[in-house]
Amino acid sequence: MEKNLYSFILKYSLKQQVIITLLSVVSFIPYYYYLSIPKSIVNQGIQGKDISYPVDLFGWGLWQFDNTAYLFLLCGVFLLLVLIQQGFKYAINYFQGVAGERMLRRLRYELYAHILRFPLHTFRRTSQGEIIPMVIAEVEPVGGFIGESFALPIFQGGMLLVIFGFLLLQNPLMALAAVALYPIQFYFVPKMQAKVRALGRERIKNQRRLSDRIGETISGVTDLHTHDVSNRMLAEFSGRLSISYWIRVEIYQRKFMVKFLNNFIQQLGPFFFYAIGGYLTIRGQMDVGTVVAAVNAHKEMAAPWKELLNHYQQREDVKQKYEQVVTQFVLDGMRGPDDQHVEPEQPVSLAGPVAVSGLVLHDDQGQPILENLSLSLPWPSRVAVVGDNGRDELLQLLARLHDPTRGRIAINERNLAELPETVTGRRLAYVGPASYVFNTSLGDNLFMGLRHRPLTTRSLSEAVQARYEREVAEAEASGNSSYDPDADWTDYAAAGADGPDNLVTVAIAALKAASFDEDVYQLGMRGTVDPAAKPDVAERVLAARRAFREKLTNGALADLVESWDPARYNSNATVAENLMFGTARNGIYHEDNLARDSHMLRVLDEVGLRQRFLEIGHEVAATMVELFADLPPEHEFFQQFSFISSEDLPDYKDLLQRAKPGALDQLPEGDRARLMSLPFKLVFARHRLGHFNDAEREAILKARKIFADTLPEDRQGAIAFFDPEHFTVSSSIVDNILFGRVAYGQAQAQEKIGRVMADVVEQLKLREPIIAVGLLFEVGIAGARLTAAQRQKLSIARALVKQPDWVMLSEATAALDPRSHAVVVKAVTELRKEAGLIWSLQRATDCESFDIVVVVENGRVTHTGSYSELCEKSARFKQMLAPA
Repeated sequence: MEKNLYSFILKYSLKQQVIITLLSVVSFIPYYYYLSIPKSIVNQGIQGKDISYPVDLFGWGLWQFDNTAYLFLLCGVFLLLVLIQQGFKYAINYFQGVAGERMLRRLRYELYAHILRFPLHTFRRTSQGEIIPMVIAEVEPVGGFIGESFALPIFQGGMLLVIFGFLLLQNPLMALAAVALYPIQFYFVPKMQAKVRALGRERIKNQRRLSDRIGETISGVTDLHTHDVSNRMLAEFSGRLSISYWIRVEIYQRKFMVKFLNNFIQQLGPFFFYAIGGYLTIRGQMDVGTVVAAVNAHKEMAAPWKELLNHYQQREDVKQKYEQVVTQFVLDGMRGPDDQHVEPEQPVSLAGPVAVSGLVLHDDQGQPILENLSLSLPWPSRVAVVGDNGRDELLQLLARLHDPTRGRIAINERNLAELPETVTGRRLAYVGPASYVFNTSLGDNLFMGLRHRPLTTRSLSEAVQARYEREVAEAEASGNSSYDPDADWTDYAAAGADGPDNLVTVAIAALKAASFDEDVYQLGMRGTVDPAAKPDVAERVLAARRAFREKLTNGALADLVESWDPARYNSNATVAENLMFGTARNGIYHEDNLARDSHMLRVLDEVGLRQRFLEIGHEVAATMVELFADLPPEHEFFQQFSFISSEDLPDYKDLLQRAKPGALDQLPEGDRARLMSLPFKLVFARHRLGHFNDAEREAILKARKIFADTLPEDRQGAIAFFDPEHFTVSSSIVDNILFGRVAYGQAQAQEKIGRVMADVVEQLKLREPIIAVGLLFEVGIAGARLTAAQRQKLSIARALVKQPDWVMLSEATAALDPRSHAVVVKAVTELRKEAGLIWSLQRATDCESFDIVVVVENGRVTHTGSYSELCEKSARFKQMLAPA
């Protein structure tokens, strides 16, 4: 990056700056005439001074104007000059804005690119709260300034000179009076503004600390609650807010003093004009039109002078801000941009031995972590690394996430320091104890390591293609990446796949090795499928439904599931599900909204159940309040039986005190809706409150048909109705196969049904399509919707699926229980038996399935050999095997 702001501007926007400058200079010509025309209007158009009527325009006798017509002609010329001048301003401002935004886009892109090249240790001492505001907020003024960096002083300064020249031609004394106080203003205002800028920098620093503290609070909120540190944190935050408050107060004091000084000096100009011009007019030494033109010109002078002062202030502020940001983003030891962009001419393989010699690594304080470490590893081999400090750093160096202080690392006889990330990022993989999961789908996270460049281009319509080409041209003009983010970036061949159709097939091996396939399968079972997009999967799910039903009816498990039947009431489903006989596809028919839905209320009226729902709602509320009033909020009964949350229970208690059993109709509409919403959640087989009799259940079946037949046209797609022969769009795969509800109270019903369903899925080869659905699951921010163990399994699978030459795992199963850890170690070592694997393990007892064991102590390799050899020959290794 350019260290000087103006070097940055000239390097990337010289052409735009020249165009804007030329426009500014050309605009001075019409601007001079715009200043002089009021004098002609007053003297010639209004007073008729120095002119005889009719005026013979061009001297041909074709265009003659009397007094009034000539006045309007001059006014028309004035209006035309106004339009021309404003047109120039519009063009100049537009080009300034485009140039500024383009340069701001370039600057932010470069800063983000620098973040991607930061040495890893940078993030140990620099927080997100410092970096993010610099990229997003703090460089915002830089973009606004860049567009006007040259044009504004030329344009506004030129206007100022034009006005001064005009005044000088009218009367030198008035011209000098107009600018007499400008030197004073120019001396004092910048000094006062310099202090305001210094305060502004302090404010920004304090804001960064505030952002950092907020980020730490969010990340460590569990520990804050655990140790009751809330009051301490609030006090510290209050102190930071106090600093910010007093800085802002002082800024206001100085800023408004500058404004007062500017306005006062500016108003002295008319005072001199009226006094001097009036005196000269009375003495007959100046005409009225000149005085009016001079006053008007001085008024015009205020704007460019103010713009120049503001520009000077902004220039100094932006220069310092730019230099400050550049200093933060240009770091020692940072790799160049070619490291991420240069593609090797020929594919580079790292499928070969590892040779490490004289390796030295210091931390950011100069303390040694690894010192004179040497190591040789054959290919292929599975290597376990155990010992004390330095194991993780060694693996990061082998994965080229760090650069060593000294020494050489060669893999397959290629010096790792000379290889770009386009090689090491594809042929090597690293998983640490806390690998990051991005806020996207499981599949996007899993296949992230296959997406390096767009390998195909999209087929676009003519209109879309034109828009896309315009986007590419603008990206290139801004120095941004011109790659199409919506193209297909997946390198299927790297994963061993022929294309998107069998990518999941080849990925299953990696998922199984990480023991993550079952997790993804279960997520897929709870996921949904769009039959229009995946008709083959929907058909196979329907086939699974039929096979599952056949197994249930032919065995002793028939009573475990109560299927959906259009002619029968399902006692294991809610009243809402029985009424709608389907699932809501949006919030309109969510069960909490049914009591307020006009269509549902009309249906209940028609079958005579509306009043009964209100009465049952009152009874259910009374029962819930009586049963749960004395239970703590975390009690399991709230989850199992209550329709009312612990937070809402006091509200319902107050509602019951207002409700009279014989006058429920007199309750406010909101109270009635809250009571009526409760019966919709009743499940007869589960709750057994006895509120609906057989006749009322028959009425619900009658209401079911009326509800479907009279559904308003604008809500036809709001519900996915149950149909034995069709896939239910909004229901999960497991619910589509089940097509009913599990019978309540049956012993081990879920386990038995799960086994039958798993047999059906395997029989119909449906497991892979279900895993594909599971890969669509959105994981949330930093994978928050996954468990810690699932996040680590996903990270391991992500490293394995791209089939790198060497995989480095550093305590990558720290979040797994001992049994799951052992399963993953065995599966991964088996999968990588013909490739390279280096695993940093916490326990030496886990090394038995590896070909080579490396012991690292005090930053050096002290022992190397097979597990059996070290058990026989190394007393230190035997000591490590002993139970703690």
